[in-house]
Amino acid sequence: MRLYDEFAPWFHLLTHPKDYEDEAKFYGDELERAFSAGLAGPRGPRRVLELGSGGGNNASHMKSRYAELVLTDLSAGMLELSKTLNPECEHLQGDMRSLRLGRTFDAVLIHDAIEYMTSEADLRDAFETAWVHLQPGGVMLVAPDCVRETFSEQTGSGGHDGDGRSLRYLSWDWDPDPDDCTYQTTFVYLLREGGGPPRVEIDQHEHGLHPQATWVSLLEQVGFRVEVRHTPDWDEEHPSQVIFVGFRPSE
Repeated sequence: MRLYDEFAPWFHLLTHPKDYEDEAKFYGDELERAFSAGLAGPRGPRRVLELGSGGGNNASHMKSRYAELVLTDLSAGMLELSKTLNPECEHLQGDMRSLRLGRTFDAVLIHDAIEYMTSEADLRDAFETAWVHLQPGGVMLVAPDCVRETFSEQTGSGGHDGDGRSLRYLSWDWDPDPDDCTYQTTFVYLLREGGGPPRVEIDQHEHGLHPQATWVSLLEQVGFRVEVRHTPDWDEEHPSQVIFVGFRPSE
């Protein structure tokens, strides 16, 4: 996945932080609602861990809500990019399937990086990581781009201009084998620097595609009490999707 390695410095021209304002507010409100409900009190989470934080787009809008927001990602390049947006946040490199920080938080957020859990074992490992980093009474919110029941093959396009360079992209979500638990996203990037002509690059991503019942079952196996929620209809290209809230019971 070249996007998170050699093209990491271009990421904010593919998906700009300003495009995440409404989405980040929704996730922050959901975490606050769930945390308050879990404790039967009015206080929202103060210490939050994000697994798979990428370029820090959500964090740039959410960090003001918390006393502490710790950002983790597998890609060193994405963490370096996130630091330019969120220098006040702690950034740590690690795999959401195996990360162990030795401390707990009020809440854990996993956004669309969860899509890269291509097997049920991967998915469960990520949920176990969230569990061990939650204090009793804490909550996790996980927001996949889709579940098996809501997946549809589609294309997207976009991009932004930066300082002396520009990016445009075409993406294509497609499922070569409807009987397995993955789908593919092919990206075509047009990258332009200075006054030169654009160059074309292709990047292939494999994502997990699991039924809603599998998500719920794996969360429950780890120990979570699960609530199924839905995002708003952001726009025609991004309709409402299933998200999952996991409550770690108070001990």
